[in-house]
Amino acid sequence: MKLTIGTRGSQLALVQAEYVAATLRQHHPGLEVALQIITTTGDRVLDVALSKVGDKGLFVKEIEVALLDGEVDLAVHSCKDMPSLTPDGLLLAAFPERATPYDALVLPHLDDSDAPLLNDPASNPLDLLPTGATVGTSSLRRTAQLRALRPDLHIRDVRGNVGTRLNKLDSGDYDALILAAAGLERLGMHERVSAYLLPAVMLPAVAQGILAIETRAADAQTRHLLQPLDHPASRVAALAERALLRRLEGGCQVPMAAHAELETDGQHVHLRGLVSSLDGQRVVRGEQRGPADAAEDQVPVVLHEEGCVHDHHRQARQLDLERVEHRLERRHDAHHQERRDAEHQEQRDDRVGHRRLDLAAQVRRRLEVLGEAL
Repeated sequence: MKLTIGTRGSQLALVQAEYVAATLRQHHPGLEVALQIITTTGDRVLDVALSKVGDKGLFVKEIEVALLDGEVDLAVHSCKDMPSLTPDGLLLAAFPERATPYDALVLPHLDDSDAPLLNDPASNPLDLLPTGATVGTSSLRRTAQLRALRPDLHIRDVRGNVGTRLNKLDSGDYDALILAAAGLERLGMHERVSAYLLPAVMLPAVAQGILAIETRAADAQTRHLLQPLDHPASRVAALAERALLRRLEGGCQVPMAAHAELETDGQHVHLRGLVSSLDGQRVVRGEQRGPADAAEDQVPVVLHEEGCVHDHHRQARQLDLERVEHRLERRHDAHHQERRDAEHQEQRDDRVGHRRLDLAAQVRRRLEVLGEAL
């Protein structure tokens, strides 16, 4: 029997897909597994911030089309890249064991002795950054939390694969990067993690560090083959975090975060969530504990802000309104700036015109004087 895995062509995506392929071969000797590279919208558009390109799904839609069309048998995704709703006819069949879910602070590479610098849970690694440092990230979630924690920082968008981003950092384009620790670790770049940003400092993206294996809902045979790859605790975390994403209707254009952990008793899940305004001035946080077998029902999460409890729907809609208002204000300011520029240009033109008239008058007077002299 042969299975074909649909995957993106980036180095990280191929490492993740090959891990799934190798694990399948290990559990099912004789099974033939091949990879098929599929280019997605997110792969093609590299010169624009993700939040300006579109919503979640930029890195999965074309792969899901191939899956629905029968071109591939399963797809391997970074779960954090997936929309909260799965298309009809598809399902998430397995969630392998989660890698490190945290974000990583990455400083320029100095020598081979680089190692995690500050991972004391009571410390904030962002304190390593000097005032006014330039930090690269392509995530609205990270940007909003950075602005809330360190408003002095200059935050710039950074696109490209992990290697490209690190090269930009090491060449001096940035003072630091914020990247997913799981990506660095899967690529064997553990030494590039200068410090882990634990949830108390920066809450990670929904399902960060989790792989999602997607199949056709009607393909019972492939689903059966994938059963050994499913990790119960990772499934619980993924379902709980994605339920929050779905309930808040979050996406690439909404700064939101979530982190769920299965408690030591194995019976309960603890879920923390965050929604923020784009500028980080308003942050809504919440947490909830509930039965692990009802992970997708552990919402609505009770969110609170400055000690006041609010229903998360109202808060999320308010934040959406603020985002729209922010855009309108920017358009309004841009319109007024255009008018001011036009007025200034008219004034400059008037001044130039007057100067030309004055010069012409001076020339006429000199010609008159010259004529009288002759």
